[in-house]
Amino acid sequence: MNDFTFEEQNLLCIYNGAGGGIRAGVIAALTEMRGYLEPDEAELRELTGSALDKLRGMDDAAFSALDLIPDFGPEDAAYGE
Repeated sequence: MNDFTFEEQNLLCIYNGAGGGIRAGVIAALTEMRGYLEPDEAELRELTGSALDKLRGMDDAAFSALDLIPDFGPEDAAYGE
Protein backbone atom coordinates (compact mmCIF):
# COMPACT_ATOMS: atom_id res chain seq x y z
CA MET A 1 0.00 0.00 0.00
CA ASN A 2 2.94 2.36 0.53
CA ASP A 3 4.22 2.07 -3.02
CA PHE A 4 3.92 5.61 -4.33
CA THR A 5 3.90 6.22 -8.06
CA PHE A 6 6.45 8.59 -9.58
CA GLU A 7 3.76 11.27 -9.83
CA GLU A 8 2.71 10.77 -6.21
CA GLN A 9 6.34 11.02 -5.09
CA ASN A 10 6.71 14.30 -6.98
CA LEU A 11 3.56 15.60 -5.30
CA LEU A 12 4.94 14.59 -1.90
CA CYS A 13 8.25 16.33 -2.66
CA ILE A 14 6.36 19.53 -3.41
CA TYR A 15 4.16 19.42 -0.32
CA ASN A 16 6.70 17.97 2.12
CA GLY A 17 8.11 21.41 2.90
CA ALA A 18 4.67 22.97 3.25
CA GLY A 19 3.79 20.18 5.66
CA GLY A 20 6.83 20.75 7.83
CA GLY A 21 8.37 17.44 6.79
CA ILE A 22 5.96 15.42 8.92
CA ARG A 23 3.26 13.04 7.71
CA ALA A 24 0.37 14.84 9.45
CA GLY A 25 1.54 18.16 8.00
CA VAL A 26 1.77 16.79 4.46
CA ILE A 27 -1.71 15.27 4.82
CA ALA A 28 -3.03 18.65 5.97
CA ALA A 29 -1.28 20.54 3.14
CA LEU A 30 -2.55 18.14 0.46
CA THR A 31 -6.05 18.20 1.91
CA GLU A 32 -6.06 22.00 1.88
CA MET A 33 -4.76 22.09 -1.69
CA ARG A 34 -7.56 19.76 -2.83
CA GLY A 35 -10.06 22.35 -1.63
CA TYR A 36 -8.79 24.77 -4.25
CA LEU A 37 -9.00 22.41 -7.22
CA GLU A 38 -11.38 23.28 -10.01
CA PRO A 39 -13.79 20.70 -11.48
CA ASP A 40 -11.62 20.35 -14.59
CA GLU A 41 -8.64 19.27 -12.45
CA ALA A 42 -9.97 15.76 -11.94
CA GLU A 43 -6.62 14.11 -12.68
CA LEU A 44 -4.86 16.09 -9.95
CA ARG A 45 -7.77 15.40 -7.57
CA GLU A 46 -7.40 11.66 -8.25
CA LEU A 47 -3.61 11.79 -7.83
CA THR A 48 -3.92 13.70 -4.57
CA GLY A 49 -6.60 11.33 -3.29
CA SER A 50 -4.43 8.32 -4.02
CA ALA A 51 -1.42 9.88 -2.29
CA LEU A 52 -3.55 10.83 0.73
CA ASP A 53 -4.91 7.29 1.02
CA LYS A 54 -1.37 5.90 1.07
CA LEU A 55 -0.18 8.52 3.56
CA ARG A 56 -3.06 7.74 5.89
CA GLY A 57 -2.27 4.03 5.62
CA MET A 58 1.31 4.39 6.84
CA ASP A 59 2.81 5.37 10.15
CA ASP A 60 5.18 8.23 10.89
CA ALA A 61 8.26 5.99 10.85
CA ALA A 62 7.44 4.72 7.36
CA PHE A 63 6.87 8.30 6.20
CA SER A 64 10.21 9.37 7.65
CA ALA A 65 11.90 6.62 5.66
CA LEU A 66 10.61 8.00 2.34
CA ASP A 67 13.19 9.68 0.10
CA LEU A 68 11.39 12.92 -0.65
CA ILE A 69 14.20 14.72 -2.44
CA PRO A 70 13.34 15.64 -6.02
CA ASP A 71 15.17 13.54 -8.57
CA PHE A 72 16.13 16.03 -11.24
CA GLY A 73 17.20 14.61 -14.55
CA PRO A 74 20.33 15.74 -16.38
CA GLU A 75 18.37 18.38 -18.27
CA ASP A 76 17.30 19.94 -14.97
CA ALA A 77 20.79 19.88 -13.44
CA ALA A 78 21.92 22.77 -15.63
CA TYR A 79 18.89 24.80 -14.57
CA GLY A 80 20.15 25.10 -10.99
CA GLU A 81 23.61 26.26 -12.04
